[in-house]
Amino acid sequence: MTNILNNIIMGLIKEPLDVDFVVDPRPLTKAEEKAISDFIRADKEKRKLKELKKKASTKRKVKPLV
Repeated sequence: MTNILNNIIMGLIKEPLDVDFVVDPRPLTKAEEKAISDFIRADKEKRKLKELKKKASTKRKVKPLV
């Protein structure tokens, strides 16, 4: 399985024998929902700016004919 964000091959994590993982499915609070939404929004803006900077830096500069 490949992580598309870091392009690193991910491995399986084996569960320790003496440890039980218990997941308690509970609904998110309004504060948690807002924190997640804010993080996603900020991350999208950051990636968009990074992409725009990358596009701007890869444009060819044309020398005017004088």
